[in-house]
Amino acid sequence: MDEFYISPKDREVLRELAKKQLELSQAEKNKKRIGEWYEHNSLQGKRPMIHLELGTFAQEIIPERLRCEGEFARQIETELYSNFLNQELFDDDRVTPDYFPISYDTWFTLFDIQIQVRRLNGSVGHEFEPVIEDLEEDYGKLKKSTYGVNLERTEKRRAALEEAFGDILPVRLNMGCLYSVPTQMVVHFMKMEQMMYNIYDYPELFKEMMDRIADDTLEYYRFLEDNKLILPTVAGESLGQGSWCYNHELPGWEEHGKRPFTTKDVWGFMDSQETVGLSPAMYEEFIFPCYQKIAGQYGLLSYGCCEPVDPIWESCISKLDNLRKVSISPWCNEEYMGERLAGSKIIFHRKPSPNILGLGTVLDEDALRAAMRKTLKAAQGCKLEITQRDVYTINHDVGKAKRYVDIIKEEIENHWKG
Repeated sequence: MDEFYISPKDREVLRELAKKQLELSQAEKNKKRIGEWYEHNSLQGKRPMIHLELGTFAQEIIPERLRCEGEFARQIETELYSNFLNQELFDDDRVTPDYFPISYDTWFTLFDIQIQVRRLNGSVGHEFEPVIEDLEEDYGKLKKSTYGVNLERTEKRRAALEEAFGDILPVRLNMGCLYSVPTQMVVHFMKMEQMMYNIYDYPELFKEMMDRIADDTLEYYRFLEDNKLILPTVAGESLGQGSWCYNHELPGWEEHGKRPFTTKDVWGFMDSQETVGLSPAMYEEFIFPCYQKIAGQYGLLSYGCCEPVDPIWESCISKLDNLRKVSISPWCNEEYMGERLAGSKIIFHRKPSPNILGLGTVLDEDALRAAMRKTLKAAQGCKLEITQRDVYTINHDVGKAKRYVDIIKEEIENHWKG
């Protein structure tokens, strides 16, 4: 059977949801948020933006709502719900798009290594099977990276969705930010401890490997450019890390119709969580040259995930000229970064600890208010964005999550001075 087959029964379910998404996208509150995101990312915003990322606890929200029977239809049904449930359930600043986005079926396989992962009983815990252990002995396994695009598959998927509900909700080709996380890819084929040992045992060889990662990434980007696969990132496209691309600085669709786009025309995202065990000096020597080479390819850059950026801020991250957002994780010194970002052109992208929402059956409102007041004080003079990530359970309590968002709004209303 065609992998993109949608039965008549499933088609009706998808059409119903497509209509619902379109209706929610037209709400005045939703339209207002779009304007606020544009202002925020352009450093003209009047208030912090808030997003509760649904994906990590979606298993408590979406499956019970699914009615489609076919595998592909259930996948699309899940995506449709993901497009509007934040607006419907939590009332945060997640925008409901007035279209259904699909992307080109592209791939990039670093060093042509097929990553093997083991999971335990479907849990989030997992382990990667190492391909490279001793870097010197195994260096020959690092082959030329491979990449490509399957345009035929992309078109078949698009056509199936168009036929199912395109007359209700437009189906549009979409590209999120260019997402590059070199040290994550390294740890996927070389365990964390082996990465540390290999830096120590073979410092020059490790640097050579990182330089190859940068070069292969840039070669992949040239492939995207040559094949006209770079699309604008100026609206609701994903910026990674629970944020969005809205901006007026990068070229949009009108310009895209006049010339092929390059990576300089779009957003990029990078992080290096895996190197928190390195000293700032070692990060600067072994990791940053690769990152700086790739980051320089983007028009605008968002950097960081859970790693604290304050230890490497002065020596490295602050030197990324196109940096527009930087992650202020639970392990980051908020006050230090607030002092450095105040009055700058870089957004203080706060990622609060997931423990307050994710642990226990009753929301600790006092702890949440204290955490928010600490952030709001530290970020005075900054452009602030709050994304709650990595919550793997809300104990099936939507009301708890909604209250969480409401309290953040209250604290901003009462304590944010901008």
